[in-house]
Amino acid sequence: MNNPEHLEQVALFQWASLNDERIPELKLMFHIPNGGHRHKAVAAKMKAEGVKAGVPDILLACPRDGFHGLFIEMKAGKNRTTKSQNEWIQRLLGVGYLAVVCYGFEEAKKEIMDYLDWKEVDLTNG
Repeated sequence: MNNPEHLEQVALFQWASLNDERIPELKLMFHIPNGGHRHKAVAAKMKAEGVKAGVPDILLACPRDGFHGLFIEMKAGKNRTTKSQNEWIQRLLGVGYLAVVCYGFEEAKKEIMDYLDWKEVDLTNG
């Protein structure tokens, strides 16, 4: 699979896995499988189960600084958010979540570190 967003997200979760002993909150981060191309039957089944277009890719289910959690919409390259993604981000912000768009692993890692107020600077990619 040569999907840049996929590769950036994989890198983020690999980094999180390598650092979740030092930063236990990373164990509360997971992917929300709303996107991607699927067979029509699978897409219909997932929609019936509650999948909704535009929901951000990642949730760090950890409250901080008055936010209920951190949602990340992962992008790569020249990829931009859709109308439904922007609407979801605004809804989430309106009910007390931090919701951001990150272009790549490094930007997402920085958002997470800032959100968790983690000051250590020598954490590696793995």
